[in-house]
Amino acid sequence: MGFIDFMNHLLNFVAPALAVGLMLAICALWLGAKYSPRWSWVRQTGANTAVGVLVLVVGLLFFGRDGKMATYAAMVLACAACQMLLGWRKNH
Repeated sequence: MGFIDFMNHLLNFVAPALAVGLMLAICALWLGAKYSPRWSWVRQTGANTAVGVLVLVVGLLFFGRDGKMATYAAMVLACAACQMLLGWRKNH
């Protein structure tokens, strides 16, 4: 496999995590005053994407192949939990 093929496979592997991370950060911006995360939307996207890629790698190692719906469901739940923790604030 050449470099271009490798990069194509890698980007296609990471794309679902990036899409979910970006959508969650945009939704957090859209909710505005009710939900105000401490981080900028760029940092939220990065954190959610990192969590999503980690779940995708664990799913790849567990199932032996990528693209399983169980892995995608786990990725969505993990990214949602990450986004919830990013917006968690103590009310004083």
